Amino acid sequence: MLLSPHIRLVGAFNHRHVFIDPDPDPERSFEERKRLFELPGSSWDDYDRDAISAGGGVYERSAKSIPLSEEARAAIGIEDDAAKPNELIQALLRSPVDLLWNGGIGTYVKASWETHADAGDKANDAVRVNGRELRAQVVGEGGNLGVTQAGRVEYALEGGRVNTDAIDNSGGVDCSDREVNIKILLDAVVGAGDLTAKQRNALLVEMTDDVAALVLQDNYEQAETLSLAEANASSMFDVHERFLRFLETRRNLNRELEALPSEETIAERKREHGGLTRPEVAVLLAYSKIDLYEALLDSDVPEDPYLSAELERYFPPPLPERFGEQMRAHRLGRQIVATQVVNNVLHGGGTTFAFRLHEETGAPASQIARAYACAREIFEMRPLWKEIEALDTRCDSSVQITLLLEGRRLVERASRWLLGNRPRQLDIASTVRHFRPGAMALYASITRLLAPEDAEPLARRADELRERGVPEDLATRVAALPIMFSALDIVNVADDLGLEVERVAAVHFRLGSRLGLHWLRDQIVALPRDDRWRARARAALRDDLYAIHRELTCEVLRTAPAGIEPDDLVDSWIEANPASPRTLQTIGDIRSGQSYDLTTLPVAVREVRNLIGG
Repeated sequence: MLLSPHIRLVGAFNHRHVFIDPDPDPERSFEERKRLFELPGSSWDDYDRDAISAGGGVYERSAKSIPLSEEARAAIGIEDDAAKPNELIQALLRSPVDLLWNGGIGTYVKASWETHADAGDKANDAVRVNGRELRAQVVGEGGNLGVTQAGRVEYALEGGRVNTDAIDNSGGVDCSDREVNIKILLDAVVGAGDLTAKQRNALLVEMTDDVAALVLQDNYEQAETLSLAEANASSMFDVHERFLRFLETRRNLNRELEALPSEETIAERKREHGGLTRPEVAVLLAYSKIDLYEALLDSDVPEDPYLSAELERYFPPPLPERFGEQMRAHRLGRQIVATQVVNNVLHGGGTTFAFRLHEETGAPASQIARAYACAREIFEMRPLWKEIEALDTRCDSSVQITLLLEGRRLVERASRWLLGNRPRQLDIASTVRHFRPGAMALYASITRLLAPEDAEPLARRADELRERGVPEDLATRVAALPIMFSALDIVNVADDLGLEVERVAAVHFRLGSRLGLHWLRDQIVALPRDDRWRARARAALRDDLYAIHRELTCEVLRTAPAGIEPDDLVDSWIEANPASPRTLQTIGDIRSGQSYDLTTLPVAVREVRNLIGG
């Protein structure tokens, strides 16, 4: 509480006292908390009463009754003018405040259907409240198990914002891990005679801020991963349900022990169009990390020339520069690389990313991790994510989530494409070299190459983002992300035919516009994916359309005379193709009928296929 001078501490309690400050002065209360922090053996009883606002005070928990002023009653939302100490603590826990923070030992919140025995903390039975009774906007757990997992879920279902204690305390765990791994490295350097013990200790102190920055970034990204999963919880509920079943089989997941929903509860939430709550997703994320970590550790991923560079990303400067050789010999090097790759994949791809791609493609975890790394680097997602994250406090977080989800969709589609269209043993460096220049060229020219009817929705989307506080350049790039997936097919065609990427892209987009392929793609993407088979049917139809579009582009360009403008080239090819009238008529009939489902759209895709070799 000394990290921010803006905190307005309304109330607090420990085993001896109850503290109430109905209308605290942030500056003065900050100074008083700082004084007590630096005072050995201090308690709330040492708090300067003159620093407490009118109607507040410090009260003994041993008192029979505590009188409550009008100001105190208003601040904590209680009507009685006096309360027993335990009743006052319960009122504090239920206070209508921004943040309820557990900074010590004890389980103070359970679910309404749990008994006090379920909470396993007999000492606090008399003050414990239920999750649905909390009125705080956010619950934070600086101590372990301030809230039972079922209590968190009940609170979250009522609209409360809460992680789990493991998430809220992960910074300390991360810091300890890094400390141990850094000391293992430096002790080896000292043992080899390349550093003295005194130099080693000075270096540890010197790296303090850099280690803190790495830890904070790790935890920022983990919270971001949870926020994106929470935003998609309803639409991804079917996937989460399948993943839970998978974990029960693969990881001996005990739903009751982890307070995860049963099959009956899932069916009920589906009827109400709900999904997993944030604390439930946090548990799912933990299991997902464990499962992917063990799979990668049992593969050659830690030795991959490209991914093994994560070892250098893990350590703070100046260690990679000074002790690179010793770092590569770190006895926990494989584990560090695997951990880094897991965090990267789940941060950029999502909690169930590896599970879904394995389910759809059959690819092992090692290839999924490589495909993810390729997709991320081809489209230069790291700088984009950094720009989006830099919008903190500059625009609403819901806007940032929207931007991040657009990037995630591109990474997922590109990863799936790479798994299906490139060699199984993906070489990350060569794959990135092959595709990234073309993708970057397309980024720069996409608005110029699109037909007006396709460019207009992109411009409209960019305008919407700008109106919500997104900088112009970033808004334009994010608006173009759904179209950027075409870069992979375009680069492949350009490479096969020895043509410039821009010429291939111009033909590709003109075909999409003239034949209605972009419209058809949008209808397929909009299909429901509320169960596994509808989702797979949708994905297969979308992939078929992309493949057909690529083949058509290749066919138009393969025999084209040099010097003909792309628009004229496409128009003349369509006019000369005897299958064109039927294809255009079928798509037109479907559009006018406004029935877009898994009966009509596959017919349209089949008719487009008939254009090949027409």
